[in-house]
Amino acid sequence: MDWIDYIHTQSPKLLRSHRCPGWKDDAMSLLVEEVFVTEGVPAFTFVRPPNYNRILVDVRTPGKPVILEGQSGTGKTTCIRQILTDLGESFGTVYFTARDPVDVSNIESIARDRPSGRYVIDDFHRLSAALQESLIDISKLSAESSDVTNITKLIIVGINQLGSSLIQLVPDIAKRIGIHRIQPGGLSEISELISTGCVKLNINILQSEQIYEESRGDYWLTQQLCQEICIKAGILSTREHIVDIDFDINTIRRDVVEQLYSAHYPAVKEFCRGKRFRPSNQPYFKVLKAIGQNGSSNVDLNELANSDPDIRGSINNIKERRLPILMDSKPMVARSFYYNKETKNFSIDDPALFYFIQHLDWERLRKDCGFRDDSSEYEFEIALSFAGENRELASHIAVQLEALDVPVFYDEMFETNFLGRAWHSIFTEIFTNRSRYVVCILDEHHQRKIWPTFERENFAPRVADETVIPIFLDDTKFVGIPSDIVGIKFSFNPSDEGWRKKADEEIVLKLVDKIT
Repeated sequence: MDWIDYIHTQSPKLLRSHRCPGWKDDAMSLLVEEVFVTEGVPAFTFVRPPNYNRILVDVRTPGKPVILEGQSGTGKTTCIRQILTDLGESFGTVYFTARDPVDVSNIESIARDRPSGRYVIDDFHRLSAALQESLIDISKLSAESSDVTNITKLIIVGINQLGSSLIQLVPDIAKRIGIHRIQPGGLSEISELISTGCVKLNINILQSEQIYEESRGDYWLTQQLCQEICIKAGILSTREHIVDIDFDINTIRRDVVEQLYSAHYPAVKEFCRGKRFRPSNQPYFKVLKAIGQNGSSNVDLNELANSDPDIRGSINNIKERRLPILMDSKPMVARSFYYNKETKNFSIDDPALFYFIQHLDWERLRKDCGFRDDSSEYEFEIALSFAGENRELASHIAVQLEALDVPVFYDEMFETNFLGRAWHSIFTEIFTNRSRYVVCILDEHHQRKIWPTFERENFAPRVADETVIPIFLDDTKFVGIPSDIVGIKFSFNPSDEGWRKKADEEIVLKLVDKIT
């Protein structure tokens, strides 16, 4: 199928002559869902952002790539759809979103075939870095082309800082690209939205400033709150005579969150429980709770860790490997949340989901997830102590444990987290009170080496608490570690091609069973 045929088959996605299906003449009665719209483009209550005209000019300029960025709920997609509506039927444009696997396949075709035409690519940040770079290269060529009739014009929509990130990928495109940020609405914009809707329904929402305080300028949320207020008051369509409506914002909030429950709670719960549930495995729960309380749907986990010492350990524990593994293993989680391992950017793209998370009953969720109410909080389930001669074995154990979603301290995994600090202070903390168990790989090297001896001096007092699990590689005796302590005996021979499989069966699985 060529691109002309494809566009014809995609007529529902063509952003030409877009109009709300429920549109009526102003003299006619309107339904509340036609006025305060939570899905699609509002026909009556769309508020143009201050930079709307500048965006429109860049969108209609042939060959000029456009980037539209902003946090969830600011109306990026709605804005671009409205612009294309204003530009008229002759401005045929195909819409794709990186959330849809079929659309991703078509986006890959654009990168490969470079067809002429105009294409909106929404949720651009969810595409792979290689695909993003290919598309930006296409935009660069289009911007430089003198033949505007045979170019691929891309209109890219994504999260905050998308523009600067892409410029870093292809630096010399900066002068040729239109980068625009959609900001949350101010009091005047939100007031305009509310008052316009009130006129259409012939109502007066009292104390409407509370809606702005609740929505914080989020256009989608303002629409949702206004719709819920009307429904609660029995206003389902335009009233013949003007009606004053009062409301309780706490009741409205509770009702909105309850409506969102069935759509979003399963994904939230899946995220919080991690890849492999254990009653003590709560870092995902803590991180998501902190993000909800942070007030922004798009956060840098490094910055969040630095600003909140209470969750720094949880963030550092999952941001490098465990969080990407979780996203890859659970499609429901990946659809709802976005994480970039390279930039450490975590994003909740759906404003409805973010509002739901902001107002969750976290204690109810904790109990529902099955996490125990334990005052003892550990950054790591397991801390590995070993001599350098056995690093290959320790590394394998660490990687396998992380793949099974076990928080494990292995020095090389956390070097960047401890830059500027002395290892002796770090090891003292980790092997004494920041790990639930210490797994020590014991042999003659561990006995005579300086660092392993230092670690052993720190964790030896924990033997009495039964939180030290030894792996014996030989018969070397250790002061403070009784000879009759139950441990794991393992014959480590790096030249044996099957040692990794044996380590999984004899060490890793036993450790997982122990902590589950």
